[in-house]
Amino acid sequence: MHLDPEDERILAGEEGETRQKLLELLVALGKVFGAERLVPIASAQVSGASYKTIGKYGLEWLASLDAKAVVPAVLNPIGMARTRWEEMGIDPAFAENQQAVVAAYERLGIQLDCTCTPYYLYETQYGDHLAWSESSAVCYANSVIGARTNREGGPSALAAAIIGKTPCYGLHLDKNRLPQMVIDVHADTSKWTIADYGALGYHAGKIVGNRIPYFRGITLGADSLKAIGAAMAATGAVALYHVEGITPEAQKNRYDLSGIEAVPVEQAEISRLFTDIPVDAVALGCPHCSPAELAEIARLLAGNIVTKPLYVFAAQGVIDKNARIVDNIEKSGARVFADTCMVVSPVMEQYCSIMVNSGKALAYVPNMCGGKARIGTLEDCIRVATE
Repeated sequence: MHLDPEDERILAGEEGETRQKLLELLVALGKVFGAERLVPIASAQVSGASYKTIGKYGLEWLASLDAKAVVPAVLNPIGMARTRWEEMGIDPAFAENQQAVVAAYERLGIQLDCTCTPYYLYETQYGDHLAWSESSAVCYANSVIGARTNREGGPSALAAAIIGKTPCYGLHLDKNRLPQMVIDVHADTSKWTIADYGALGYHAGKIVGNRIPYFRGITLGADSLKAIGAAMAATGAVALYHVEGITPEAQKNRYDLSGIEAVPVEQAEISRLFTDIPVDAVALGCPHCSPAELAEIARLLAGNIVTKPLYVFAAQGVIDKNARIVDNIEKSGARVFADTCMVVSPVMEQYCSIMVNSGKALAYVPNMCGGKARIGTLEDCIRVATE
């Protein structure tokens, strides 16, 4: 692997042991995947932020590091809302450990936005090289924005943030961003909701695995693109997809799809994912809600009072910019929490069944929260929460 003089100085320990060890990690990773060089990154997004997932030994490793991020870097959701954890019913011992994790990342220069949707807070452009780690954020950056990132592990994303570079392999290279499978959707999608596209992603991810799919037969906006990618990343390992005439690289490039396996998806295959099992709580915002989603939740809740716990999750920056809308949501008795989500917070483990409008949550809730998951449209979720 080619290293420039600055990299060589870091490897020689001239900028401290932490930067030396983290660059060694990146170089080793690059050698494993055949990277010829490191590439500078525009930003990083670091997972392993919830104490529920990082645990005691992860916290000890963070505490051993002594360096600062040199590019904009944000955290993935943590296990609780930092300023409202008591309201969430979080155990004080967990809260103490979670605050210690947050403090460790803050000391390393990581911005405490704690979100899986950093693209709502920081400008990310077509062609930017990134080191992002959360699966839905990676999929959105590659597919919807046209930026370039592999799905980093927490340590490699943190290392990239501190070094400012990442190994140039995988989805950083043009040759690895070509479609590998065609998904032909045979359905009238004109009235599909975000939940329908999340269900499509849930179904398609199981078919695609870690390949790059090219969708035909769908027309959708940014929030639905977010939903389909997040779900495919959860049930498969999809980090990039293309939609004919919609996503930037599908618009820019004339892909030769001849000889590529094409799989049809029928309406019935999507419809059967929608069930009517009884639920104990409703949770929205997986990935974190956009401003448009918050506005729609507020509209649907207007004049209603919740009869079941209704959790809404969004980035703090999005909440701050939409304070009036959030206030209107909470007038119903629903709660809008920042910093965390239904997947990584222990608060959701108290419920036996949870209703969501997200294909990603449909995939993750059973294993991460220990309860059943039911997917429905946003309208259905609000109806169930207020009936």
